[in-house]
This record gives sequence, C-alpha cells and structure tokens, in this order.
Amino acid sequence: MSRIRETFNALKERGEKGLITYLMGGDPGLEQTGRLILAMAQAGADLVEVGIPFSDPLADGPVIQAASNRALAAGATVDGILEMVGEVCKQADVPLVLMTYYNPVLQYGLDAFCRRAAEKGAAGLIVPDLPHEESGPLKQHADFYGLDLIPLVAPTSTPSRAAAICAQARGFIYCVSVTGVTGMRETIETDLQALSDLVRRHTDLPVAIGFGVSGPETAARVAPFCDAVVVGSAIVRLIAEGAYGEVGRLTASLKAALRPRAGIAGA
Repeated sequence: MSRIRETFNALKERGEKGLITYLMGGDPGLEQTGRLILAMAQAGADLVEVGIPFSDPLADGPVIQAASNRALAAGATVDGILEMVGEVCKQADVPLVLMTYYNPVLQYGLDAFCRRAAEKGAAGLIVPDLPHEESGPLKQHADFYGLDLIPLVAPTSTPSRAAAICAQARGFIYCVSVTGVTGMRETIETDLQALSDLVRRHTDLPVAIGFGVSGPETAARVAPFCDAVVVGSAIVRLIAEGAYGEVGRLTASLKAALRPRAGIAGA
C-alpha cells in the first residue's frame, strides 16, 4: 500500500478530513521552501504538494504563475527541488507529491525522473496538462518506482471519461472544483455533490477537492463532499508577501476546520 493510501486510511480511522497544502518549490528559495514544508507538516498538513516551476503554467492562475516565475528567476531546477525534497523527507513523515507540467518531466526523462523522485522520497506525482489518453508511459514508470500518478477530474469530465480516468488512478482523485485556472474564490458554484458522486461511482480511492479554496470557511463548506481539501494559492500568496510565519498559522486554522469537532466528520 502506498504512503498516500496509508495516510488516507489513518484519516478515515480518526473520522477526519485531510488537508493537502501546496507551495512552489524554490519560491523564494529552496532552503525556505524546505522550512515551509516542515512548518506546514507540523501545523497539521496531511500531504504537501511541491510545485516544480515551468515557464508556461497553463492550469495556474496569476498567484501561482508569479511564484513559478520567481522560482525560475531564483535558479530553481528539477534536480535542486528533488534534493530539497530528499532533505525534507528525512525530517518529516508527511507524504510529498510533486506537481508539475509534462515538459519538465519529459525533458528530464520519464524513467530518470520517476527513479530520482522515488529515491528522494516523493510519494506521488500530479501532471495537470497530461491527458489521460497519453499518460500510459509515465504511469508505467511511476508504477515501477512506487509513485502514485494522481489524476484530475474536472466538472466538465463526462461520465465515460471519469470512469476511464478512475480505472487507472493511483493515490487519490484530484477533483477540480471550478472550470478555469487555480486561484482563490469567494464562492464555488460547481455542484460538488454531483462531481463527488460521479467519481465515487467508479473508484474507492479517496477524493480530494481543490482549486478555489481560500480559507477555513471555504474548506469546511467543501469538506462534506470529499476526503481531503487542497489549498494552494492562499498559501502561495502569503509566501509572495514574505509572511512566512503566517503559512503555519493558516495551515493550522485550515486543519482545525476539517477536524471532527467542526461538524463534518463522516460527511
């Protein structure tokens, strides 16, 4: 069983919803990224997504695009981020999931990337611009090295497409709560119950919902429809502002909103 599934199983035993946080590797620097991951883990994050910057991040909104640009300008590389992940994994048990676009992985080499990521302790991989129909080669290498290749299901996914994606999924299903790019939103108009039901008809993997979750109140509203909530842009914005101490505090408040006493256990 993968470390990601073990984490979700432990959450289920506690009657608790998971918190998945995101930050961009190398923004503002790799040493700071490592410290922030450890701070989020200590504050209650159950999994952490680590972005690998790319020059054309088409699925991301302006907050994460700017973080990607800052990381690249600061000299962040795939190798550097993987080394940082390795150091963090020596100090924390929280599973780390790499999130990047297909081009950096392809340029690195599918086998080499998956081997190196696994050696450094990464637990999974998310590639938002890799279509399901073209994911076979990367999935083969990821499976070989024990990495969960985590797919995305969108509100626009048809039932047949959702079924096909779920049939090949690993780790958890990342449900995109909105059409469009990442970013904080005051309200989420998508029928999350219908989206969650669609996915759960085709898999027993955990369901995580992300894109648009801006804070504890939004997280609590989203939580009844999933097993974990993903928060990225709100954290990345704090990092952009240099408010590093606030990252741990926001993480703690998000996790508090997802614990059973918040009234969402078992939902």
